[in-house]
Amino acid sequence: MAAAEPVLLDVTCREGEQRPGASYTTEQKVAAVRALSDLGVDYVQVGFPIAGAQTGAVCDAVDVETKLTGIARAVSKDVEAAVDAGVDVIDVFAPTSERQRTELLGKDADELRSLVGETVDSATETGLEVHFTAMDGFRTDPAFLDGLFDSIDATYLTIADTVGSKTPFEVSSFLHDLDTDPTRLGVHFHDDLGVATANALTAVAHDVQKVDVSVGGIGERAGNVPVEEFVVAAETSRAVNRPALDPSTLIPRANDVLTALGESVPAEKSVLGSDVFSHESGLHTAAMLDDPATFEPFDPAAFGGSRTLYFGPQSGTGAARRLLERVGDDPDETRVAALVETLRSLDEPVPTDEALDIARRL
Repeated sequence: MAAAEPVLLDVTCREGEQRPGASYTTEQKVAAVRALSDLGVDYVQVGFPIAGAQTGAVCDAVDVETKLTGIARAVSKDVEAAVDAGVDVIDVFAPTSERQRTELLGKDADELRSLVGETVDSATETGLEVHFTAMDGFRTDPAFLDGLFDSIDATYLTIADTVGSKTPFEVSSFLHDLDTDPTRLGVHFHDDLGVATANALTAVAHDVQKVDVSVGGIGERAGNVPVEEFVVAAETSRAVNRPALDPSTLIPRANDVLTALGESVPAEKSVLGSDVFSHESGLHTAAMLDDPATFEPFDPAAFGGSRTLYFGPQSGTGAARRLLERVGDDPDETRVAALVETLRSLDEPVPTDEALDIARRL
C-alpha cells in the first residue's frame, strides 16, 4: 500500500533559537504559529518546555488546528514540564549513536533502551500524543534502531541527522537497511552539506511519513529542510507524495512567519528570495514576455508568488521588439534601436509596466 501524503512538523520556532544570540518573544512565536497553522502544517514545535515558561504561554495564547509540540529529554521532569505547558504532543528525544550515547549519557545500549522505553511509556500515560526522536539516528546501527523502535509505542519515530553529515545516497542505503515500517518514521535533517531538501525527498521516496521542516531553512548551524523547497519540489517533480496543504498559500504564509519572527532570507534564496523571480537579462526577458516557462522551473503564482521582468541597460533588440509589439507599435529597426538606446540610458532597470510606458512614448 502506498504511503499517504507526508506529514510536516515545523521546527522554525525552536531551531531558530538554537543559533547563537537568537531568541523570539512569546508574541513573535504566537504570530508565527498562527501563520504556520494557516499554511496547513500538521505540527509546530514551539520549544523546550523544561527551559522556561514561554512554551506554556504560547500554548495558552493560540487556538489553532495544527498540533503544538514540545521536546523532552528522556527525563521524567521534562515530560512533566511538557504536560504542564499544555502541548498537544510530547517529543521525547535521546542520543542513539554509540558516540553520542556514551559521550552525552554515559550509558550502554541496554541502559539507553530501558531509559527510552520507560520515558515514552510515562509520556504515553499522560494521554498526549507521543513522538520519539533518535538523536544522531543516521549514525546509529540500523539493527539497534530497529530493536529500539520495536520496543516503544510512539506515533512517529524520527531519525535525526543531527550533525548534518549524510547525503541522499547514504539516506537511501540506511532506510533500505531498516526493517521498521517506514510509515511510522520521521526524518530531521540539517543542511551542513547543502543537501537537506534532497535528503528529505529521498526519505519520502522510501515512504517515510513525517518530515521536519523550517521556513527559509532557519535553524541551528546551516539550518534545516526549508519547507518552501520541500513543498515546491514535491509539487513540481511529482516523484514523491505531496504534503496535504494548499500550495498557493506557501509563499505568503512563509513570509508571514519570517515577518513575525523578525527574520529574513538572502535575496537569492530559493522560492522566498526577492531576486528569485526577477529577470533582467535581455535574452531572458525577451523570451519570457511570450512564455515565462522558457526560463522558469515553475509558475510562482502556483505558490502565491509573482514574477517581475526588468528592462534597462541589459536589454537588447529582442526585448525592445517584444515591448513595441505589446503596445501595438511597429517594431521596425529604427524604433527598436531607439527603444534599446532609451532603455540603456536608464540609471536602473524598470519593471514591465514602466518599460511599456517608455515604449508608448517613443
